[in-house]
Amino acid sequence: MNAALAKNGHKYLVLALLYLGWCVSYIDRAAITFAVTHIASDFHLRPAELGMLASSFFLGYSLMQLPGGWLADRFGSKPVIVVSILLWSIFTGVTGVAWSLTSMVLIRFVFGLGEGAFPAASVKGVAEVFSKEERPKMSSLLMSSNYVGSMLAPLIIAPMIIHFGWRNVFHYMGIAGLLFSAAYWFFIRPARGREQGNDGGAAAEKKRIDKQAFRNLLKTPLMWKIVAVWFGLSIVNKGLDSWMPAYLMTQRGLDLKSVGLLLPLPYVLAGISTAIGGWVMVRFFDGRERYLLIASSVLTAVFLYFMYTADSVAGVITYQCIVYFFKSFVLATCIALPTKIFPERLVGSSIGMVNLGGQSAGFISPLAIGFLVSAFSNYNYAFGFLIAAACFSVVVSLFIRTGKSATDATTDSANNGRQPEAPNNPEEFHA
Repeated sequence: MNAALAKNGHKYLVLALLYLGWCVSYIDRAAITFAVTHIASDFHLRPAELGMLASSFFLGYSLMQLPGGWLADRFGSKPVIVVSILLWSIFTGVTGVAWSLTSMVLIRFVFGLGEGAFPAASVKGVAEVFSKEERPKMSSLLMSSNYVGSMLAPLIIAPMIIHFGWRNVFHYMGIAGLLFSAAYWFFIRPARGREQGNDGGAAAEKKRIDKQAFRNLLKTPLMWKIVAVWFGLSIVNKGLDSWMPAYLMTQRGLDLKSVGLLLPLPYVLAGISTAIGGWVMVRFFDGRERYLLIASSVLTAVFLYFMYTADSVAGVITYQCIVYFFKSFVLATCIALPTKIFPERLVGSSIGMVNLGGQSAGFISPLAIGFLVSAFSNYNYAFGFLIAAACFSVVVSLFIRTGKSATDATTDSANNGRQPEAPNNPEEFHA
């Protein structure tokens, strides 16, 4: 019984530390959005150049999604997580010594490379310690940390910039990340070590990804449709995350302190919907996940329009809260669905694929919005671009087909007489 309690305690410690790690990562990456007016002033940057700066992080971040997932599947989550935190913390600190736009772009690119392995490895860490039935709920709960971190970022970063200056903020955040990486290394046991203790080295080797399984994953149509859906909603996600502080200050007349107080509100709603998204998917949309994706994407587009046309700042923030609530159901579903479909050895790589779509959008969206604002001197076309991206996700979601879990899926597949987009028995991927 003591062993069972220890095992349960350890898996929730893993979840808690990974949750905290996500919060730290989002505070680190969000810091630049609140320092952007100071950076623009110091380096004499235009909106298009600020868009390029924001996109440089997402370029590096997106390039590491598939490699990070594969490394976690191959070597276990712990070493990938620790190295990722170390690298992003070092380059968070180095951001504070940038001396030009070029140096800042290069630093943020490497910062993105460092942080890029963390998302897939963190979900892999959840898959290593929780049962297959628990993974969709626990993985979406983990993703709610994105919005808790984004909610905390304005409350932490804005006052620190005001009191300590933008450069020192990056130094302090880098030190915090280094301390966290040390804590994770010392407190979390490697999953492969436990497997070897119980089943021997052969059992641990069996749970590693192999080339054939990875190739089969890359050939799965369902996975690429999930990637495309999250790409569209990530255009919205990354565009708003990157440009809302500047939009509120330049178009709606708010100061940095007011922005710091108002911007956490949408993340509260986003955190709630992401935390419950996996449970909602499993409980109400088992085998019908596309309906959850379609409805959430449609409502995101509708409330984006209401948000931009709102007459008051209160209206903008209210509609932004609703936008974040529905777009976050899409995030939860796109993360939870692969953990439901695939075995543990493919979780890291499948989540890496999803994040590749999301972070590719993170590279495109801030850059595109920066050029649109520079070209037209307003945000009309920028918001039109975001609404079009949400509509793209609606269209892709129409073509997603998933089977029911457990035995129902096998029965339905046999009755329909067709090959499913993903195997009803995920172990078939290894064949």
